[in-house]
Amino acid sequence: MPEEEVRYHMLRPRQAVERRKACPVAYIPLGTLEWHGPHNPLGADTLQAEDLAILCARKGGGLAFPGLSYADNRLQCLVDATATDRTDIAREMELPPSNFDPEAFPFTVTEQSLDYQRLLLHILAEAETLGFEVAVFVAGHAPLVDMARSACLLSNQRTRSRKQGILAWAVFDSGIAKRKYPGLGDHGAGWETSHLLATRPETVDLSVLPPKGAPIVHCEGAIPPQDATAAFGRETFDYVAGIVVKEARHRLEHKRFYLAHGQAFVERKWEEDGALGDGVGGRT
Repeated sequence: MPEEEVRYHMLRPRQAVERRKACPVAYIPLGTLEWHGPHNPLGADTLQAEDLAILCARKGGGLAFPGLSYADNRLQCLVDATATDRTDIAREMELPPSNFDPEAFPFTVTEQSLDYQRLLLHILAEAETLGFEVAVFVAGHAPLVDMARSACLLSNQRTRSRKQGILAWAVFDSGIAKRKYPGLGDHGAGWETSHLLATRPETVDLSVLPPKGAPIVHCEGAIPPQDATAAFGRETFDYVAGIVVKEARHRLEHKRFYLAHGQAFVERKWEEDGALGDGVGGRT
């Protein structure tokens, strides 16, 4: 039996309306185009964010939006530009390292950050006009979660959003998973590679990796990529999605609490209020 389609852009209008009315939560994936070792796809961050968003929508209702791979701060947030071994990355990509120098871009570091923040604010407004009450930015790249949180805070203070619009929140998988999997989360190593093996196995080629222990151009993490497994990827994604769904549902049911000053990023409030479905009542 095929899995339920939850991607907003793949549904016909009536299908999307039915899912939105049942659970008006939009999961919006954020990613990059970036080196993730020789064995992983360049869109690894976006693919992981999209697949986690889809899993959340299937587990808890709502809809997954298309992922955003562009417009991030290329000078500040990308290993191609910031890593100590960035010249090795450039060599592997057959590009001059100067392609990632400040002079290669029309905007400064600050301007790039502000432009990305404006784009995220516009995306939240779009989701709001499409009838969603909660938006969750699902960041597939750690630096993007701070950018997303900044946009969420600004969005949540808009008069329209506070009175009748959308409540925004942002999440990064290893931040959610740290209680159960402390010290994990990486760049192209066993954590990320396991996720891709679980959901996009056709994009991963472990055979190009050197023997375990040998250096790999910018591939960092507690678990060697050679030890990555689809089973571990499914396990961790399932755990993270379960938590994210509870956070999103609690926000949907208690929007006023999260719209209060300083409350937008309170997490695990659902634990204090009891298991969802056992006493977490109507919207407040």
